[in-house]
Amino acid sequence: MSNAMYNKMWHQTQEALNSLLEEESQKMIEPQKNQVFIFQMLATFYIKYVQIFRNLENVYDQIVHPQKRILIRKILDGVMGRILELKNEMVELELTEFHYFDDILQDLKLTPKYPIKAIPLEEAVRLIQVSERARQGRLRAMFMKQIFLQECRAKQARLLGDRGADPSTAALCIQKVWRGFHQSKKTEREREKEMIFLGMNPPPLFNEVSATIIQAQKVANMRDEVQMRHEEDYKEALVTVKDDLKLIEGPDIQENLQDQIRHWFIECRNLTGTFPDYPKVEEGGSAIIFSHKTPQQVIEDIIANQEEEEKGKKKKKEKKPKKAKTSQEKKGTKEKNKEEEEEWKMSPSVFLPTMEEENNIYKDVWKNKDESWNFPQDYDPELIKQEKRRELESEIRVQVDELMRQELKNLKLAVNREKEYPSKTGKKKEDKKKKKEKKDRKGKKDKDLTADRTIESLYKELVEEGLLIQALKVNLSDYIGEYSYLGTTLRQVSTEPMPSLLDVRQLVALYGILPLGSAAVHEKAPVVKSLLLAGPSGVGKKMLVHAICTETGANLFNLSATNIAGKYPGKTGLQMMLHMVFKVARELQPSVVWIGDTEKTFYRKVPNAERMIEPKRLKKQLPKILKLLKPDDRILIVGTTQRPFDAELQPFCKVYQKIILVPRPDYASRYVLWKQIIQRDGGVITNDLNVSCLAKVTDGFTQGHIVQVVKSVLTERRLRQQTYKPLTAVEFIAALTSMSPVYQEEEDSFKNWYAKTPMGKKRALASTGGNAEKDKEKGKKENKGKKGKF
Repeated sequence: MSNAMYNKMWHQTQEALNSLLEEESQKMIEPQKNQVFIFQMLATFYIKYVQIFRNLENVYDQIVHPQKRILIRKILDGVMGRILELKNEMVELELTEFHYFDDILQDLKLTPKYPIKAIPLEEAVRLIQVSERARQGRLRAMFMKQIFLQECRAKQARLLGDRGADPSTAALCIQKVWRGFHQSKKTEREREKEMIFLGMNPPPLFNEVSATIIQAQKVANMRDEVQMRHEEDYKEALVTVKDDLKLIEGPDIQENLQDQIRHWFIECRNLTGTFPDYPKVEEGGSAIIFSHKTPQQVIEDIIANQEEEEKGKKKKKEKKPKKAKTSQEKKGTKEKNKEEEEEWKMSPSVFLPTMEEENNIYKDVWKNKDESWNFPQDYDPELIKQEKRRELESEIRVQVDELMRQELKNLKLAVNREKEYPSKTGKKKEDKKKKKEKKDRKGKKDKDLTADRTIESLYKELVEEGLLIQALKVNLSDYIGEYSYLGTTLRQVSTEPMPSLLDVRQLVALYGILPLGSAAVHEKAPVVKSLLLAGPSGVGKKMLVHAICTETGANLFNLSATNIAGKYPGKTGLQMMLHMVFKVARELQPSVVWIGDTEKTFYRKVPNAERMIEPKRLKKQLPKILKLLKPDDRILIVGTTQRPFDAELQPFCKVYQKIILVPRPDYASRYVLWKQIIQRDGGVITNDLNVSCLAKVTDGFTQGHIVQVVKSVLTERRLRQQTYKPLTAVEFIAALTSMSPVYQEEEDSFKNWYAKTPMGKKRALASTGGNAEKDKEKGKKENKGKKGKF
């Protein structure tokens, strides 16, 4: 795809974003009451923003114009932030981390990655009837052929009788066998072609890298080089263009600014009778008066200020004492407040104003810009000049302000004979304030326990102690699975579905990767400081932690109970360890602090075997650390656990803001897993290998089990034998016999545990409605005086 095509794609995406922003601004004003309608509205916005995000991401990767890429990146950050805000709104509305959009995707004419397109029911019935009749016809033909061959053999036997077969008969027999074999092979090939045509089988060389893909990779590498070159040229131009402007236009800018300020002095003197006070450096100097204003507008502002002051004086005189509200008025306001509470309004967005601002820049600068002169898509010098003129003007203004302050003093002395005596008391007060502020700042700052050490030395020590570890190079896309397509249907019949693997992957992207990957998004988006991945062994919890680090380039710190056992002993040692970890994490952010088997930190009762390792060392420290983390600290604490029920629930849930249940794979995910893992390890999937059967039989087995089985079966010797001995399902099933699956009871125990967490309780309360609230109140009355356990 050429650069012009990506430009066109950008313009189309911007149009879609513009219409979406207009739609959002209209919907935000309208209060709503129907929860189903509200969720559908939020979900529709969410899906549309995700589409825009994907297109913009593609455009950002492909466009080579450096100034366009800067704007696209800012818009991308805004879109990412808005996606997170909408997700947060949906979580608060539905009181669950997982949402299903099947019906909304169908309404928007988007298929949620289904393997085939949806067809009308009548056509589907007709197709099934045709295929069934064809199947019956083939069976009938096969039976008739067998009967015919039997009759032929019997007839031949009668003709031959006791006579031995002559050479011609033997030759005829061989010919028949050969022709039969040749025809069967031909039929097989035709059948294979038909299956490929119907999309039931992959085409030949499907798993091999084609010449087109190799060419595409070369083009992508070339594009990366062009992007880098254009970026460097743009950075150089930022310096050279500014220097040229300073030499050519600098003197004229200074002269114009001085004339403008002198004109202001005279006009103020004429209108008010005195010279104005010059704004201080901290206030912004003369820029606060003349920013984006003509001298005429400044004069109008002076007149308006005078009028306001006079009005203010009159109002003060006319002020009357306020009347106390009557009881009826108070009741009225209470009723109004209740009504307002019932109506739902979307909470104000931090990202919408920035997106609108960037969208306006796009409209003003890029929408109708003629770029016929810029075929290679290098930087635009005129845009740099505009930007640098503003910078140069603000720099020159600082110098001009110093000169003009002195000139104003001279004018006041010469014209008004005014003497400016600086108030000593004022100065003293200011000095005292400054000293106090300095003292407060010093007091508030935490003591730096390693002030005398460099970050490099701390980094080295943490690596040597095994607290800072190297993350495995695993992409989030390597976390294989399939979506749950029955989520909405199950919820409609009041059944809470278990999340699918791709639902989990999506949440990890939203709560982990997007905020950590972008500083702008992390600072303004709904804060997620800590994340818990809970699920049975082998479902890929650790893999997801490593994927977060790979995708964001984050450092990985391991504070698991077993890893910190015996390291930095005592209270001072623990304090020093945490100080070092979070100092390096802040300095080299983004960072992920991983706590494996995190239930050990919050044990109800520490097992005798684990008392030596002091698993609960971090219990009191973790809440303190979370409080100290600021919005601009791109640090995420990720806990993984396969036994969350062993932990004290209340402190456990206080530490982890977001809890994600990672389930064992369902049928659809197992099918995809078997297929992809076999192919990844060099296996060839043929008609002899029934993947569907494998997926069905392995209900309860996890990704870890599947990987282990595939590696044990696909040895080098077995891979060489594939050409004459294709893989079969039996081989893999035999290897599974020694492994124990995750039973339904274990999955239910995770569901029951999650139902006790704050989010699970809210969900249960919302689903039962008012009855649950009444029961809760009754329970509170009954339990008065008793010691409450969470």
